[in-house]
Amino acid sequence: MGKSTDFNRTLVTAALPYANGPVHIGHLAGCYLPSDIYVRYLRSTGSDVKFVCGSDEHGVPITIKAKNEGVTPQEVVDKYHELMRDTFKEFGISFDIYSRTSSELHHKTAAEFFKKLYDKGSFEEQITEQYFDESANQFLADRYIVGTCPKCRNENAYGDQCESCGISLNPTDLINPKSKLSGQPPVLRKTKNWFLPLDKLQPDIQTYINKHSDWKTNVFGQCKSWLESGDGLQPRAMTRDLNWGVKVPLKDAEGKVLYVWFDAPIGYISATKELLPNDWEKYWKQKDSRLIHFIGKDNIVFHCIIFPAMLMQHGEFILPDNVPANEFLNLEHDKLSTSRNWAVWLHEYLNDFKDKQDVLRYVLCANAPESRDNDFTWKDFQARNNSELLAIFGNFVNRTLVLTHKFFDGKVPEVSEYTKEDLSTLEEISKFPEKISHSLEEFRFREALAELMNLARLGNKYLADNEPWKLIKTNEIRVKAIINISLQITTNLAILCEPFLPFTSVRIFSFLKIQPLNWMHAKRTDNLTSGHTIGKEELLFEPIEDEAILFQTEKLAATKKTNVSINKSLMIQKPETSFDDFGKMDIRVATILEAEKVPKTDKLLKLKIDTGIDVRTIVSGIATWYKSEEIIGRKIVMLANLAPRKIKGIESQGMILMAENPDGELSFVSPEKMSALNGAIVK
Repeated sequence: MGKSTDFNRTLVTAALPYANGPVHIGHLAGCYLPSDIYVRYLRSTGSDVKFVCGSDEHGVPITIKAKNEGVTPQEVVDKYHELMRDTFKEFGISFDIYSRTSSELHHKTAAEFFKKLYDKGSFEEQITEQYFDESANQFLADRYIVGTCPKCRNENAYGDQCESCGISLNPTDLINPKSKLSGQPPVLRKTKNWFLPLDKLQPDIQTYINKHSDWKTNVFGQCKSWLESGDGLQPRAMTRDLNWGVKVPLKDAEGKVLYVWFDAPIGYISATKELLPNDWEKYWKQKDSRLIHFIGKDNIVFHCIIFPAMLMQHGEFILPDNVPANEFLNLEHDKLSTSRNWAVWLHEYLNDFKDKQDVLRYVLCANAPESRDNDFTWKDFQARNNSELLAIFGNFVNRTLVLTHKFFDGKVPEVSEYTKEDLSTLEEISKFPEKISHSLEEFRFREALAELMNLARLGNKYLADNEPWKLIKTNEIRVKAIINISLQITTNLAILCEPFLPFTSVRIFSFLKIQPLNWMHAKRTDNLTSGHTIGKEELLFEPIEDEAILFQTEKLAATKKTNVSINKSLMIQKPETSFDDFGKMDIRVATILEAEKVPKTDKLLKLKIDTGIDVRTIVSGIATWYKSEEIIGRKIVMLANLAPRKIKGIESQGMILMAENPDGELSFVSPEKMSALNGAIVK
């Protein structure tokens, strides 16, 4: 693994987020915050670094979202691209460009990349059997198919990967596959696609991975597992039978688009082209450039095996030098889930906690899932703000500024002599830039942040040990040295905290009334000159009260209650039945002729029903939801051959079919208007 100083320039990418929903704290902790910290650090050191990202707008989740919302895929990606771009910016993620894969430039770049590999003979054309949804009349991309994982028995595995155990899958590996479009079992039909023969490329990929044994353990270990388990790598289709995505640039590829994991990483290239139309090749093709991908652990195989294989086959590009991948962040001891709304959404956080971007940045970095899954809780969020940012970091800066104004009218005092303790403190201060740099170069962001806080702790201890508020009456010369050194620590905190807490850094520099300084200045202890006048102090951080945390925990409790209700009411399937048993049920259309309340009951209605074959009485417990006068003349669906039984002394001859929502609300399964005649059989 190289260091930033080993290269003339660095290109940093952050995984392209799907444009089908907002950003949540799991996304931030996984790759966006660590990549931003790293890039801000490199900029401060004077390194030539570019930071690119953008919306992944061609994934199957986009088309599923569009179908569910009854809109076009373009409408979905336009909405969420704008939301993600704006919230990233407000949170301080400092991309040099935030692009999108629906752009014309990206489509051209991806198509040209594919054509280059095709012309070189890198693909194998295969006619294979792919799953087809007969109801939707289309072939199914991998993520349109769900089923049971053959390894861990997760019942919600996708056709390309099980997100529970991480294994890569082909759709035909799934047990009991179903289409996400119709919910029906798909059938196999023949179709032609172009495959990247990863099995034949495995030796080159193996050599590449072995050169990076110093990668993070979770990344290197997962790569070795892919390469060494079972039969090793297998060919993977780089095209799909879909109508949303980058069209395959071949004459005989009508109705096909590029596989999203072929298309998406090329988005890094097209974004760099958009940012630097004349110089982009320097960052992608010159050997003195360094490429670093920041990702979450679920994307390791795509960035460490598939994309490098594509780059190797192309032949003109450098390969990733490092792929720092974090593990997953949980929320209140439960896995983050978009579908269950179990998340802290960034745009909601920014609304609920005005001007507290750095508090969340601090907490997510201090608790980052760097080597194992970690947990975010609102109580920990509050504690870290109040006990660390406020009580340690903010307290030192505030005390220093207050004392400077109180004793020296806001002017930096001149030092005439230092004690041994002063000199020792100054020496310690000068070591922190190197300590933090070392941790950041190794992608140990929690460790780097801890060192930053240690500098603030050193400042607090220095003030507490020397007690300038007592000495000022007897030894002003000594107090001048104490305050000067404290101000130098404050300045260095402003420099060193910028990658982690950029908004705080800006505020401290404004308090000090100096322009922001770069990393090299943090090695010095004379950044503030004697006689310089600083500004008035303000609190850097405010306490977060219990009420704010209670609001957030109650919101999550309500979400959990809803999820539990849905799980109980909608997700539990009854035991399997046979077609023969189903065939015994006589389900038919009928009309309600009369309706009246059953005396001495709250829920029961006595109904006279025209079944098309007779007129009969049914007692139904729907009075809570429907008034008798409202349903006369309504078409319904009923079970006609249910054995009669007496209810409140009335013989009920059948059962109306109703749908029950999680809250217990009942609704008729038929629409208001139904063209079927009374007696029509429901099959």
